[in-house]
Amino acid sequence: MINVYTNRENYQYDVHALLKSFYPEHDVRVYNESELDTKNDSGSYVIIRILDDRMELILAIDDRKEYVHVYKNDTDVIKKESKLFLYYDLCDYTGRTLPWGNLTGIRPTKLTMAMLAEGMADDAIIAQMKAAHAVSDEKARLSLDISKRERQILDRIHYMDGYSLYIGIPFCPTTCLYCSFTSYPIAAWRKRVHEYLRALFQEIDFVADTYRDKILDTIYIGGGTPTTLGPDELAALLQRIHDRFDFGQVKEFTVEAGRADSITREKLDVLRKYGVTRISVNPQTMNDETLKYIGRQHTVVQVKEAFHMAREAGFDNINMDIILGLPGEIESSVQHTIDEIKKLNPDSLTVHSLAIKRASRLSQWIEENGIGTLRNTDATMEIAQKGAYALGMKPYYLYRQKNMSGNFENVGYAREGRYGIYNILINEEVQTILALGAGSISKRVYPDGRIERSENMKDVTLYIEKIDEMIERKRQLLA
Repeated sequence: MINVYTNRENYQYDVHALLKSFYPEHDVRVYNESELDTKNDSGSYVIIRILDDRMELILAIDDRKEYVHVYKNDTDVIKKESKLFLYYDLCDYTGRTLPWGNLTGIRPTKLTMAMLAEGMADDAIIAQMKAAHAVSDEKARLSLDISKRERQILDRIHYMDGYSLYIGIPFCPTTCLYCSFTSYPIAAWRKRVHEYLRALFQEIDFVADTYRDKILDTIYIGGGTPTTLGPDELAALLQRIHDRFDFGQVKEFTVEAGRADSITREKLDVLRKYGVTRISVNPQTMNDETLKYIGRQHTVVQVKEAFHMAREAGFDNINMDIILGLPGEIESSVQHTIDEIKKLNPDSLTVHSLAIKRASRLSQWIEENGIGTLRNTDATMEIAQKGAYALGMKPYYLYRQKNMSGNFENVGYAREGRYGIYNILINEEVQTILALGAGSISKRVYPDGRIERSENMKDVTLYIEKIDEMIERKRQLLA
């Protein structure tokens, strides 16, 4: 446990995120300075006191000697400066640096995109990322490279007069160890799927009518695992979408086929029949022992069979997802995964760094087994990157999450013309995305960059029962 005391309430989120980046194995709690009583605090503590003429920092973590640093300033220390000061002191204190420096709670590409829009030169952007946020040279260049590519890819997107559509199917064969998404075992819901689809169709109809004069750019069906639906259910959903929306300018139609144990040739034929242009076959790892451990309940052989089946069905834009930092996996495990994926030759590869979510079973697992068994390093990230480059892919989108193993990032790689447009849109938040289904969150983007959100209930039963309320939330969002 690390207790943090500060006299600035609006700094609490950033301080918490930065401490967790350095000490992912600790529970970090932030309090107002008025609650400070170090005499009775037998654990680790951090004190950050910001006054008119100075910033005072005291670190005492893991029974180490108290570290004190006072920054004197003629004026009040501003928020971004204090975060950078704290970062450098934590580097000195721990003997470590973080690849993304003090960046927490903001997408790196948002910063580089903004600087590109201002007309800044590449070298100046790199220098600014390093000076203002202590980002490593490698990560600063990665962010800049991706931002340039994103601008080109999004050149044909209708920002203010268009939108994208997300449809969530909250069912899975099983729930994975690391998963915190809205998902329910399909076996328990098989007889009630029609109820969910009936509610979903009402939401589809409302959005189609309300946005009939807007241009639909991309469609993404995710979950959960959409292919847990039976062939007839899948066909009914896709037919409804085709009946209600104008596909005249749709640039991408993605369905996460996802789990190999949910993919059949009949379902793939349904996806092809209704014009799906991009699918995912996601192994997460190509090591059978890890698949069992994380609860996937399918084998590497099934992944290969599902991938070849999708190629035979005619899909020429197939993505694969992997996760680095899974329990027990080391550099050789990741290398094996990459070697097997290279043999399959997908069109895009999404490399995730394991994110430890409180709502997942992984959090409890870490409490019982320790965080030391989660190994994500510069070496594993490099193995995945080299594998993507060997497949002729380039990085095209990037995002970071809280509590990521190794404090790294998620990167999407793809071949030219096979980029996932929706993935960029959802992360850069430059276009309205209407999200349908249990647990989904719609984002309306205004011309001035302001964003408003509308959430659907996560619980499937409540979503079904209160579908009128879900629609009313969207009505207010889009008014």
